[in-house]
Amino acid sequence: MSKLVGAVSQLIHLLQRERGTANIYLCSRGDTWGDRLDERAQQVQLAAEAVDSQLTRLDLNGPLANAPRLFSRIANALHSMSGLPALREQVAALTISQPDAMNRYSEVIRTHLALVFEAADTSGDPTVSRALLAMFSFMQGKELAGQERALAAAGFTSRHFDDPTHQQLLALIEGQERCFNTFMEFADERSLALWQQQQRTDSSELERFRRIACTCATPAGVASDIALRWFDITTARIDGMKIIEDRLEERLMACCEQRIGDAQRCDALQQQEIAQLPQQDSHYAALIPPQLSRSVLELIERQSRQLQAQDAELATLRATLADRKLVERAKSVLMQHHGMSEPQAHKILRDMAMKQNKKLAEIAEAMLSVAAIMGTSASKPAS
Repeated sequence: MSKLVGAVSQLIHLLQRERGTANIYLCSRGDTWGDRLDERAQQVQLAAEAVDSQLTRLDLNGPLANAPRLFSRIANALHSMSGLPALREQVAALTISQPDAMNRYSEVIRTHLALVFEAADTSGDPTVSRALLAMFSFMQGKELAGQERALAAAGFTSRHFDDPTHQQLLALIEGQERCFNTFMEFADERSLALWQQQQRTDSSELERFRRIACTCATPAGVASDIALRWFDITTARIDGMKIIEDRLEERLMACCEQRIGDAQRCDALQQQEIAQLPQQDSHYAALIPPQLSRSVLELIERQSRQLQAQDAELATLRATLADRKLVERAKSVLMQHHGMSEPQAHKILRDMAMKQNKKLAEIAEAMLSVAAIMGTSASKPAS
């Protein structure tokens, strides 16, 4: 499952690149980066084949509590990829608008993020669950950074930002901070150090361009190639994030290998302890010798303490994951039935939580209850 998450991570990164290239091409009305479209599509195709390869190797016969949801996420992700050829044709022919193309690319990415999110719920080990939650949260923040790159690039190309765009950009920036804060809560020290280094190296131009995009209706006194400059700066930032994302993938795999090794060693030790227990005399087969009773009891008590400690930590992580799922499902309802973007949907939920002085998950749960009563479906995969 962790290898699948790694393959999906690479696919999402290349989809983000293709989305960015298509965005610049459409905004320039075909004057810029038309020669890059095929290259980006081929890179995505290779990454998609790697995901398919991992899917064929995935053991889906194990006792997965969320198997139906996981299968649904896999099916949605595969289905979303089938629409890319037609989308690429529309982009190349300039028969689709930049916002529509961006939304369709973002939907493909969203279905794959949902798959990673569901994979985080398959783990029964706290260490692996923490690594998965850190990686998913970082991937989600990186995707919001990609949407910010695309949205502002369109504004700089047209040299115009309306008020809804200002609000959407602010929501995307806030959403990134929210995701990266969650990442920092669950990440290992090495990944945190890399993230802190990335934040220190972020260009001061990034903040200057952000201020222009979030406050100016018609940017004045800026260079004509500002859209490409913005794209270069934000691409460098996102590529830096990919390095951290790769580190998170390595950490996830290391956690899996360590926990599998620990389980194998523990099993071997317990088998050795059982083999060394005093053997019952056949004459007293109906009786349990005192020394045997004590040895078995000590073994069971030790196992019980280990399982209790693991279950307590896992319960805390699952509670965090459950709250996230409620919020994502509620956002999905708003996006599907009210035409909102992900940042807009989150802002609605956040504002309601602040007004009612309740947790975000409580507002999401209440909204889903109302949606169920009204017959509104919340089955569409959320980001």
